[in-house]
Amino acid sequence: MIAASIWSLILPAVEMAEAQGKISWLPAAVGFALGVIFLIFINKLAQKLEEKENGKSLNMLTFSVTLHNIPEGMAVGVCFAGFLAGNSGIALLEAIVLAIGIAIQNIPEGAIISMPLKMEGMSKKKAFLKGVLSGLVEPIAAMITILLINIVVPILPYLLAFAAGAMIFVVVEELVPEMHEGEKSMLGVTGVTIGFIVMMVLDIVLG
Repeated sequence: MIAASIWSLILPAVEMAEAQGKISWLPAAVGFALGVIFLIFINKLAQKLEEKENGKSLNMLTFSVTLHNIPEGMAVGVCFAGFLAGNSGIALLEAIVLAIGIAIQNIPEGAIISMPLKMEGMSKKKAFLKGVLSGLVEPIAAMITILLINIVVPILPYLLAFAAGAMIFVVVEELVPEMHEGEKSMLGVTGVTIGFIVMMVLDIVLG
């Protein structure tokens, strides 16, 4: 997600801003900051709702993961919208690589929901279905973004950076802390290194 944010979102945002005659770094900086702020707001909202639910933590976990999936779906949609626009510097394979990377990252997110539900006594099928449904918002968000391409294109540099900021927030706030839990945190570091290199190479070669 880190590599995809840089090569598939931030760098195209800078290049597109230059092509549009804007200050190259400004849309990237503003959009990135707004993406982080949006996810902070989402986190605060989820925490408040969890307090009101008086312990219905699994429902809130599902809600929280589902909310986080919205900007990830937007990221994919923005990339494909950029490709369809034809002047953003985003290649089709680059958008596909981002979609694949996010899809891979969704596997453990779905497990985060399904496994506790199964432990609480829910059947395997229902637990699996809930995990899958939590990610259903991603393709929906992506499709809505693509359908709004005429509105999206003028502000595409901001949206690309917004999606990058949202994704980096998820990495820093959730994935990295979880990576260091347990005795084998170095495996997490190794995984991040390998994942970053793979996504970087794919983005550069296919983009």
